[in-house]
Amino acid sequence: MITTDFVNGAPNWLDLGTPDMDGAISFYGGLFGWRFQSAGPDAGGYGMFQLDGKTVAGAMTVTAEQGEPAWSVYFQSADADATAKAVEQGGGAVLLPPMDVFDLGRMAILADPAGASFGIWQPGRNKGLDHVTEDGALNWLELYVPDVAAAKEFYGSVFGWGTFDVDFPGGTYTSVNPAGTDENGMFGGVVPLDTDPVEKPAGAHWVPYFHVPDVDAVADRTQELGGTVRFAPVSIPGVGRIAKLADPYGAGFAVIKGDPNQQ
Repeated sequence: MITTDFVNGAPNWLDLGTPDMDGAISFYGGLFGWRFQSAGPDAGGYGMFQLDGKTVAGAMTVTAEQGEPAWSVYFQSADADATAKAVEQGGGAVLLPPMDVFDLGRMAILADPAGASFGIWQPGRNKGLDHVTEDGALNWLELYVPDVAAAKEFYGSVFGWGTFDVDFPGGTYTSVNPAGTDENGMFGGVVPLDTDPVEKPAGAHWVPYFHVPDVDAVADRTQELGGTVRFAPVSIPGVGRIAKLADPYGAGFAVIKGDPNQQ
């Protein structure tokens, strides 16, 4: 599971790129109860979404030239420069070279060989998210790629991730966990892109899941606030109830209420 006891290779940050910060603040505030806190005049408009005073994500304004509205996930790295080199050696790409963010940490934006982008965060004064797993916070991640085996090899070479294949009625689900942990450290899954018609048009990419107390109510509220239900709520035995949504600007995400009986 995702925790704030961050280890190398574990997700430790998440942020939103949006063309309309005020609109995004209104949407996610109405959906999850988040409040926005600016990082200050020197941060270029960057700030943090918070819930009960704890940071659940970052956010920034992006123009059409900078990219499409999207959520981006970051993984912890003890050495951002070395990780960026490992990505290139593994056939991926460095989209934004490692750079210091004041004294908060060092970051880079990278892409795997299939084109799915992700970030790395080498902690400085900012160790990562304050609130995860529970209601209103990051709970799970999914990577959609055309070749699951190739993705396992790439991320294994870069981060040392372990994998577990779990059998479900619809097929095998590949979960991932940081090096040195077991299945209790699982934080996400790798899904064949061509098996999900909702995600396939976007190409290879990561999708964050936020935990909520009522998936159906959140899906309804998403539409009331101008967002889109990309995949209607459905229950998955042993997992929980999920729905795939998008904010009014097209940034995709998902929500989940975990099955209390899951093992």
